[in-house]
Amino acid sequence: MSPPCHTSALLLVFMALAVAGAEQSEERSCDVIGDESSESQMERALLKKLEPLSHMRFNVTVEKGKTENYVYHFRVCREVNSTLHDFGGLVQTDRQTGKTTVIGRINETQVFNGSDWIMLIYKGGDSYGRHCSGEKRRAVIMISCKRGVTASSFSIISEEREKEQECFYLFEMDSSVACPAENSHLSVGSILLITFVSLTAVYIIGGFLYQRLVVGAKGMEQIPHFAFWQDLGNLVADGCDFVCRSKPRNAPAAYRGVGDDQLGEESEERDDHLLPM
Repeated sequence: MSPPCHTSALLLVFMALAVAGAEQSEERSCDVIGDESSESQMERALLKKLEPLSHMRFNVTVEKGKTENYVYHFRVCREVNSTLHDFGGLVQTDRQTGKTTVIGRINETQVFNGSDWIMLIYKGGDSYGRHCSGEKRRAVIMISCKRGVTASSFSIISEEREKEQECFYLFEMDSSVACPAENSHLSVGSILLITFVSLTAVYIIGGFLYQRLVVGAKGMEQIPHFAFWQDLGNLVADGCDFVCRSKPRNAPAAYRGVGDDQLGEESEERDDHLLPM
């Protein structure tokens, strides 16, 4: 083989390995049951809401006597072991024998929510065998609202396997992703007050600039609608004077001094008759 052909072959091999490595490193995510076109906007929104939990792993150990000793591994919309390519989103491991059982798979996902919770269901797990008519296992994970916590308290609640059908494993955990959006702490009165103050500030500043820069006013005339506010102030003052006075306007004064009308002209009459002749 000539050198150019050998180099081209090596490049093709390296490219194939790179593509295969990229495919292996890309983790699968939740696939809602049914065709992609049938997924609702709510389901897509909930899966997107759960994305912050996808990089986390959760484990819980359960011991029941000497016969049952299991570890449950769980990931949100990701495979527990991506190298197996089994879509296992929740896997049970027997600590005594090392046997693993897929409880639910992410390629058969259901998701719905309430006011402060999200329920994630993985179906299509390994068959029960003797229990539940041999149907496939499924995991139900109840994610409850807890503000300030990304994720915590992952635990198993129960396993329902005594029925003929519809058996399931029930898990729960706390997370802030299940919480509703917080309402604004501002009351209606506060919002109205902020709006009023903002409009007043715009009116005063805008009017001042208009009077000064466009009209060319100086001094107090720069206040927008100065004459109107001046007349309004006088009217308010008159109203207060009329309402708040405690005595009639025509009432005589409590203290009467000597008025001008009581001061007559000085009499020109003299006591000349008292003088000796």
